[in-house]
Amino acid sequence: MIFPENFEEKIGFNNVRSLLKGRCLSSLGKSRVDEISMSNHYDLIKLNLNLTDEFLQILQSDEEFPIQYFFDLREALNKIEIEGAFLELQELFDLKRALEEINAIIKFFQKTDEEKYPELKSKVKQLPVFPYVIDRINKVIDKQGQIRDKASAELAEIRSKLRARQSGVSKIMHGILQKAKQSGYIESDTNLTIRNGKMLIPISASNKRKIKGFVVDESATGKTSFVEPVEIVETNNEIRELEFAERREIIRILKSLTEDIRPYRQDLLLGFDFLADIDFIRAKTLFSAEIEAVMPKLTNKQILKIQSARHPLLYLSFLKENREVVPLDIFFNDKQRIILISGPNAGGKSVCLKTVGLLQYMLQCGLLVPVDKSSVFGIFNSMFIDIGDEQSIEDDLSTYSSHLKNMNHFVQNANGQTLILIDEFGSGTEPALGGAIAEAILDDLSRNDVYGVITTHYGNLKHFAESNERIVNGAMLFDTDKMKALYELEIGRPGSSFAFEIAKNIGLPMDIMDKAENIIGKEHIDFDKNLREIEQEKKRLNDLNRNLKNKEIQLNSILKKYEAETELTLKRRKEIINEAKQSADKIISGINKKIENTVYEIKKSSADKEKTKLARNKLEELKEGTKQRFQHEEKFLSKKVNKIKNKQKTKKIQEQKHELVVDDVVKKGDKVRLNTGNGVGEVLEIKGNKFLISLGNMQMYLEKSKFTKISNNAYKKKTAVTNRQTDYSGWDVRKIKNKFSHNLDVRGKRA
Repeated sequence: MIFPENFEEKIGFNNVRSLLKGRCLSSLGKSRVDEISMSNHYDLIKLNLNLTDEFLQILQSDEEFPIQYFFDLREALNKIEIEGAFLELQELFDLKRALEEINAIIKFFQKTDEEKYPELKSKVKQLPVFPYVIDRINKVIDKQGQIRDKASAELAEIRSKLRARQSGVSKIMHGILQKAKQSGYIESDTNLTIRNGKMLIPISASNKRKIKGFVVDESATGKTSFVEPVEIVETNNEIRELEFAERREIIRILKSLTEDIRPYRQDLLLGFDFLADIDFIRAKTLFSAEIEAVMPKLTNKQILKIQSARHPLLYLSFLKENREVVPLDIFFNDKQRIILISGPNAGGKSVCLKTVGLLQYMLQCGLLVPVDKSSVFGIFNSMFIDIGDEQSIEDDLSTYSSHLKNMNHFVQNANGQTLILIDEFGSGTEPALGGAIAEAILDDLSRNDVYGVITTHYGNLKHFAESNERIVNGAMLFDTDKMKALYELEIGRPGSSFAFEIAKNIGLPMDIMDKAENIIGKEHIDFDKNLREIEQEKKRLNDLNRNLKNKEIQLNSILKKYEAETELTLKRRKEIINEAKQSADKIISGINKKIENTVYEIKKSSADKEKTKLARNKLEELKEGTKQRFQHEEKFLSKKVNKIKNKQKTKKIQEQKHELVVDDVVKKGDKVRLNTGNGVGEVLEIKGNKFLISLGNMQMYLEKSKFTKISNNAYKKKTAVTNRQTDYSGWDVRKIKNKFSHNLDVRGKRA
């Protein structure tokens, strides 16, 4: 149920209908667009959304969907329900091509993977096919849509005679025309013409008596007459009679063909209903692609959680101007059911309200919506709206009276399954009285558990929303520095109208502004001022928080990087040591073998002086070579170790840099690191230029130059390391003390 009757015009859905019709292939789809209405049945809404989403997948793929012959023949098929009525030639030709199109669509889905397009395939499975009807039409009508000569024996005979007569008439007429040209009655470039189904000779009115025959017609000016020569009058009459006979035979054939088709009329209508559905779904899909709509999450409850929503009509309008729509985030649930939006004029309040109403209505009409895929939409049984000027001279209603009439309907009919949309709530009459009535109505609506989006400028409604747990304030943001609306909704606080700031920015004289401030009163000004200050402070804190988060992310990233590098360095260090040990083992093993060989050779030569000397020389060479290899390995290892040490030193310097915080103002509770000794502590008290620092169990007063402010993460890391280093909890001191010896045993040791 929607209220009022022009609900669709108020939210702009009538424009959506027009856009959908413009994307239909035929009147089949357009009729479905006219039938669109809001549904509150979860399964039906889900089905319609799935159908559109599946067709969107087809459009986004490389698959070519058949869309050539979408003819609307429902009226023609309904006509032949009456005995004696028949389908015209063009209707039969269109019927054949439309049925072939249905077959092509069926084949398209049969060729796709089983798991693709389940809902669309379900529609196709229920569809009857009509091979007999197509075959029967093909026997009568050719590919150009004309009746075949062989449609019947009678027609073939009539057309044979007709062609013979027309050929004879043509020869006679060309002969008469040629003689007339030679005699100079007519111009040399004159040709025969057809008027009223007859072949005639055009001749000037002054010479029309020069050709024996009948004047059948003349030009609009009367200067040219069209003459039928007497030689062909009888033949022309025969031709006319044959043409009548041909027409009678064609009608007989069409009637016979219609009789054969009539038993399939109901099934054929189902086929055209299918084409209408496909045309409609395709139009919805094309529109969805244009506005970048998606399939959101759907629930059978009254919940709304919209993220990155865009008004579709505004989006298309801005697209032409190469502008971007500011996305909208809005939500309500069982606890917070009504959002009361306030803010400056032209700040986007009404657009926000219309966006919520239009998207919810589109969804319940089976259309995809331009939001983030994570958005959640519930289902409402009814939607009411009060927006714009409803002044009526006929009903003797002022604008405010029409608003009150709408409010009366809301109060009487709205419930926990109703979504209400009210723009400029309470306006149109004396502010104090209008505000009081609006507050009472708002209280009643909240008690009826309704859901809604309401815009207002009234301060008493903002205060009321703060005290009512089912209503939440929302503010349209405004940049006071640039004096420009941001068109962003922030839920959780009331907005300011910024009336005085806008007036001053426009250039209204200051004496007038001062008078206005005196008239409105300091209390009201202060309230609005506080709202602005809160907004500015919140903006500043948000910016600061965003910067801190970015710094924290960068710091964590750097720490992870250094931890990984440290781990890699330690691992590499172990590998180098192992490699060195293995290399040394190989060298020693080789030396031992060579020494053994040398000793063996000396023994074998029975201490021959020359051979002994030769063996000693080899041993000396081996010794010198080994020494050089060890020196080379030592240099290589020393180089690698120094590289590791430099890397660790660089890491330590980087870590110290990242310990520092951007803000160097030291406050009570800040964490600091001593410039000497690297001890860390906390600022307990500040007295002038002296700072009381807690360092473990010790406290001392220091000047600011003696320490550096660090981040909380750096402080935690330092204290954690200290605690680990001094953790004696697992030691049994008494047992160690009992076993402690005052004597130092150095036997077997070297000094």
